[in-house]
Amino acid sequence: MEHLSGHSDFYIGLGLALGSSLFIGGSFILKKKGLLRLSGRGSVRAGLGGHAYLREWLWWAGLLSMGIGEAANFAAYAFAPATLVTPLGALSVLVSAVLAAYFLNERLNVHGKIGCILSILGSTVMVIHAPQEEEVSSLESMAEKLKDPGFIVFAVCVLVSSVLLIFVAGPRYGQSNILVYVLVCSAIGSLSVSSVKGLGIAIKELFAGKPVWKEPLGWILLVCLVICISIQINYLNKALDIFNTSVVTPIYYVLFTTAVMTCSAILFKEWQQMGLMNIIGTISGFLTIVFGIFLLHAFRDVPFTADLLPLFLRRGRTDMQTASWRKEDKNASCLHQPLLESEDRLREGTGKAEAEGDQSF
Repeated sequence: MEHLSGHSDFYIGLGLALGSSLFIGGSFILKKKGLLRLSGRGSVRAGLGGHAYLREWLWWAGLLSMGIGEAANFAAYAFAPATLVTPLGALSVLVSAVLAAYFLNERLNVHGKIGCILSILGSTVMVIHAPQEEEVSSLESMAEKLKDPGFIVFAVCVLVSSVLLIFVAGPRYGQSNILVYVLVCSAIGSLSVSSVKGLGIAIKELFAGKPVWKEPLGWILLVCLVICISIQINYLNKALDIFNTSVVTPIYYVLFTTAVMTCSAILFKEWQQMGLMNIIGTISGFLTIVFGIFLLHAFRDVPFTADLLPLFLRRGRTDMQTASWRKEDKNASCLHQPLLESEDRLREGTGKAEAEGDQSF
């Protein structure tokens, strides 16, 4: 029975994580749609200090959708391992990109489509190979995990490195090196996920009828969560304000997910119950998601045309287009002419020029 309940908890957490990605990805579209409607009416934009969006129902629908998604993500940590829930957050980026192409008329080029497919494949591989046994099921066991020397050393290293990045590296290199503020967000984020995991377990016990409010650990985790999230939001906004979003997003995802998986491996020891093939599959799925997110963001504004195709693919395409152009219009405009002439035409032109030069001589 415990084995069956463990499997059901895993699938509940998986469903909550997937639902969270759908709601969070859709929330960006609803908010953007509302802001575009306000801009079309001539209202002061939010980037210029305007607050007209507070009277737009689409913006509120997006905010409600994001709240539902965050609540589902919060609950997912109570049922499924953090090793699974955190990487699946990348699907919200995929959902947002696909919906933006349909509802906001934003361009999704070939690189973006390949990135979406890779993200889905990587997520599927991670779901198949992720640990399905959940070790921590009560606040008492969570307290025992937090007393583990390995986690204490990890938490001290995170706090010391974050202080050094904030007060030493930040003033010197924060404006020029993207890793400074993103590393702060990622390191502190690993502790926030651990706090969310503990609070999720506490809420789960609360619904089971246990007097969780009498446990000091739950309140300590809540305070830690508020502090960690405040630091994350502050330094993530700094990174987004200084650097390009298409660069910040994939780097932050990689570092944040790596930090969370490291913290999860040390605190919950989920990886000890996994075989070698499952460990390799989980890491491979994560790297596939990373590559997909990189393609989706890094080449978002790069146009992909037939001129970028290899020569053996471009030749057949050019012959088909040339035949259709000649059939439709014999006097095609110069816009349809190839930028570089073929080698045969260059040789003909060179031969004619030499013949004319000999005749004139």
